[in-house]
Amino acid sequence: MHRIFSGIQPTGNLTLGNYLGAIRNWVTLQHEFECIYCVVDQHALTVGPEPSALREATRQVAAALIACGIDPQKNVLFNQSQNPDHTELAWYFNCVARMGWLNRMTQFKEKAGKNRENASTGLFVYPNLMAADILAYRATHVPVGEDQKQHLELARDIAIKFNNDWKVEDFFPVVEPQILGEATRVMSLRDGTAKMSKSDPSDMSRINLTDDADTIAKKIKKAKTDPENLPTEKAGFEGRPEAQNLVTIYAALTGTTVDQALADIGGSQFGAFKQKLADAAVAHLSPITTEMNRLLEDRAEIDRLLVKGGERARALSAPVLKDVRETLGLVTG
Repeated sequence: MHRIFSGIQPTGNLTLGNYLGAIRNWVTLQHEFECIYCVVDQHALTVGPEPSALREATRQVAAALIACGIDPQKNVLFNQSQNPDHTELAWYFNCVARMGWLNRMTQFKEKAGKNRENASTGLFVYPNLMAADILAYRATHVPVGEDQKQHLELARDIAIKFNNDWKVEDFFPVVEPQILGEATRVMSLRDGTAKMSKSDPSDMSRINLTDDADTIAKKIKKAKTDPENLPTEKAGFEGRPEAQNLVTIYAALTGTTVDQALADIGGSQFGAFKQKLADAAVAHLSPITTEMNRLLEDRAEIDRLLVKGGERARALSAPVLKDVRETLGLVTG
């Protein structure tokens, strides 16, 4: 059976973009694959979060995943720091990956900005840890958004180079990306050319999974649009990123394609369409928010589930790391 690995950072509130672009696909995949889902709290350290905020965000993300439909009994659900095999394998991959590979990573350039000399080394080698997250379990498939595709290509390069350097054919699988659905990249409500992000300074740019019905409706009502009515076909989105984003979100929430959505709402004024979009968003997200809040009433139970998931994760990665150490020539007894 193919094995899925995917992770999500506990930084800020999870958004509609996280849900449509990743989490809802994870819920579907759990019925078809052996799935390992990870709250990557060690990745979050690259932005220096306050410790108590990181702990709380980790619990919130775990609660959100369960509320969205991830079954922690059926799948392995844990936070990354529960399994030290990730960071051990990441060091070995630091010795495999090439500086040139990492220098090409666009996310590092974007996050480090102009002051690259002041960026942490953790931010630079972040993709090697991401490769270790995946390959510690010899995962075969990873559902990713477009913005993570380059990191996954690096994981593939590391796997191939490790196999070639130590002459261990097929030791690590060459991981396949899974980019699912039309709403794989949900854009900001304030700028249709920028990704919806939980780190955006403006809360109005996103819909959080913790938002109540009134807040969701208000954000959609104030979402940026243009003066024209909605197009009746996809070609009409040319030069209209905000219109395309809102219709794509509507299609995803109503379980239709963009073409089918346009057959329904094409030609409408934005005011009428935004009401339909708000109704669809509230109907879809309110049960998730309610269940998430219920789960967070018992944080000890969330911690227990994460610890249990960590034990299951270590049981899967331990034999892989044992083989890695032996392959590298490490004396471990």
